[in-house]
This record gives sequence, structure tokens and C-alpha cells, in this order.
Amino acid sequence: MFHPVATVVRLGIGLVCVFLLGLFAAAPLRAAEAGSERVNVERSGRFLALGIGKSVVIDLPRDAKDVLVANPGIANAVVRSARRAYLIGVAVGQTTVVFFDGDGRQIVAYDIEVGRDAAGVRDALRRIIPSASIRVDAVNDSVVLSGVVANALDAQNAFDTAAKLVGDSKKVVNGLVIKDKEQVLLKVSVAEVQRSVIKQLGIDLNGASIAIGTTSLNFNINNPFSVQGSPITSTSVAPTFNLPNGGSITATLRAMEQTGVLRTLAEPNISAVSGESAKFLAGGEFPIPSGISCTGTVCTPQITFKQFGILLEFLPVVLSEGRISLRVATEVSELTSEGAAFGVPALKVRRASSTVEVPSGGAMVLAGLIQEQTKQNINGLPGLMNLPVLGGLFKSRDYQNGLTELVIIATPYLAQPVARQALSRPDDGFANASDPATIFLNQVNRVYGTPGAVEGRRSLHGNYGFILD
Repeated sequence: MFHPVATVVRLGIGLVCVFLLGLFAAAPLRAAEAGSERVNVERSGRFLALGIGKSVVIDLPRDAKDVLVANPGIANAVVRSARRAYLIGVAVGQTTVVFFDGDGRQIVAYDIEVGRDAAGVRDALRRIIPSASIRVDAVNDSVVLSGVVANALDAQNAFDTAAKLVGDSKKVVNGLVIKDKEQVLLKVSVAEVQRSVIKQLGIDLNGASIAIGTTSLNFNINNPFSVQGSPITSTSVAPTFNLPNGGSITATLRAMEQTGVLRTLAEPNISAVSGESAKFLAGGEFPIPSGISCTGTVCTPQITFKQFGILLEFLPVVLSEGRISLRVATEVSELTSEGAAFGVPALKVRRASSTVEVPSGGAMVLAGLIQEQTKQNINGLPGLMNLPVLGGLFKSRDYQNGLTELVIIATPYLAQPVARQALSRPDDGFANASDPATIFLNQVNRVYGTPGAVEGRRSLHGNYGFILD
């Protein structure tokens, strides 16, 4: 049966419960709000990176009344409601945005750095080089690439792609690391042949005298060889002719011809890590005075040294498996007296440099380095040297022809380490000859070689070792 008093009691108890529940529930809400405020204050000055023209939504823990933007030209803040604002990147730079509540207390502050947006570069590199692990960071208006790539070709492609998207290669910092750097062995053959021909023909009239009555005519004609500067040899023929009138003529005839051939060959082998340069020199250095250093009354000359010989410098870059980008620079130089000054010799230099892409085991050739030089001078007495037949007595001819050809062959290989037992040295098995063999047989080393295996190596047939003829 429905009783009105009981109903009223039940309603009163229910209202009391609801009131108590609301009271206990309100306390945690206020505590949570107070805790959120403390967290926002402690986290003030948080760093935020923005791209140019990009925005981010900020949700505030309580109502904001005022906002401070240190430099509106760098970033801008747009307040959409009391607890929501938009931060927009305007230009490259750094600024600070601070939000305040109605009592002037700081709600939150952001240290904003506006830079170039790296998302586009990051997505492009992920599509072009999916196997690489590349990180792209924007710092001001530059882009920093970091991470690991498989080879130098991927590193170069990543750099070129970032440079195109940024618009300036100087604003791309390449910090990529190649996973496995390979070694490259370069075998180089430098061959040069020089041919020279020198011809000299001249007649000097020294001490010639022709007497006609009381009048005498004396000759003292010396026709030099101006191309060489002097006769190539001192060989000459000097006959004396006595004239009927008492005079005499002494003529010195020089007729010389010289032909020479010079062959230069070097075959250096050198290894280097991909991306690192290597240098080889087979030659020497000669001193050059560079000044005088004086201490009190004592002066000493300063000397510097200049290299000459066969110089090789190369920079290999392994692009991918079996592909090598090779930059080779070679130089062949020798001392010469041409152009020498103050007792210091000059250098005759032939240089060549090139950058090519070849497979492992393929060869590149630098050829066509041909130089031909011809010199010819005729010296004589004006007028008389043009006489038919007799003009040869009053002139000399000096002729020189030189031809030089240089060929450089470079072959790169991907180098792999080998066991020490598989290597040999030039002095393996060398043994000095005994005293009796040196004294009676003129041997300076032993001639040996009974066929058989030596330290596990293959057998050699016949005598082997160091044999001097």
C-alpha cells in the first residue's frame, strides 16, 4: 500500500545522498583543476617547432585573457576562444608566446622556433630511398640530414634531392653515414717515350788570311749553334789551306747528328677507402732557396724542397656494387736545365687529371698526351751566307726535333682482405752467397731451386730465385 510519509522520507534521504555525492565529487574536480594549473605553470617555456606557413592548435587549461607575442614577424597567435588558440609560423627565426589569465597570472609560455618545413623533404627521401634510414631536421632555414645509408650513391642522391627541394645546396648539411665503406685498389701504368733528333752542321773560318800585294784580308768567323747553345760534341775537322800569294785559310768543320730515345715506366698500386684520397710518389725532392734568415751577424739560407718524379693521386667513391667513381690526377716531372736560374734546376712537367665512372676491373686510359717540338736556326755572315755553294762556308745550321708521348692506364678493383699466408715478399727465399762462391764464382746471392713445394706453395720448375747476369 502506498504511504505518503514513507515516500517523503525516501525522497529526503535521496536528496541528501545526492547532495553529499555532489559535495565529494566537487572537491576532486577543484583539486584536479588546481593540479592542472600547477603543471602548466611548471611546464611554461616549452619548446615548439613550427614550419613556415604551418600552424598548431593550443588548448589551454583555463581561460586566457591576454596573450603576448615577442616578435609577431616570426610567429603569430590567433585566439579562437578563451581556452583555444592557434600558433602560426610566419618567418624563419625564434620568438616567445605567453598566455595570461584574467588575474594577470601566466598560464603557459612557448619558446617557438620557426624554420623550414622538413616534412616534404622527409617524405621525398622516404619514397626515393626506401631502404635508407634518413632523419631530416629543420634548423632555421637549413636542413640537416642524418642517419645511415647503404652506399655513397644513396648519400649523394639524398643530398641532391634535399638541395633541389630546399633550393640551395649550401643550406643542406649532409651528416649521412655510409653503412659499409669499401676499399678500392688502383693499379696504374704510366708509360712515356721521348724521341729526340739533333743535327748540327757548320764551318768556322778562324785565322784565315789572304794577302794580295801589300793588302791582306783576315777572317775570324765563328758561327754558333744557337739552338743547343754549344756543339753537342767537341769533334771537328780543321784543315789548313796555303794560298799561292802567301796567305792561308784554316777552316773548322763540325758535322754532328744525335738520336736518342727515353722510356719511362711506372706501375704503382695503391689502396684507399671509398671516399678517401690516396697519394703516391716515385721520385725525389730537390732544394730551392726560399730566403735568408739572419740572427745577429750570422745568416743562414732557408731551403724548401720541391717534389719531382711520378706522382699519383686518386679519390675513389664506390657508388654501388661494381660501380666506382674515380678521380685520378697524375704528374710526370723531371729536372731540366731549360729555364733554370741561379743554379736551381727547372722542372719539365706533364700532368693529367680526369673523373670517370668505371666498373670494378674496368680500365680508363688517358692518352693523346703527345708533344712535338721542332727548333731550327741558321747563323752566318750576312750576304756571304746566301752565296751558292760557297755560302756554306759562312753559315751553320742547328736543328732539333723532340717528340713526347704519355699514356696513363688506371684500373680500379674492389679490394678484399686476404690471409697473410697468401702474400709473398720480394726477399722470400733470398740467401747470401758464401765467401768461396763470391770470391771464385763472382756470385752475390745463392742460385737455388730444387723443384718442390715451399711452405705449401705450388711447385716451381727449374731454377728460381735471384739470378744476376
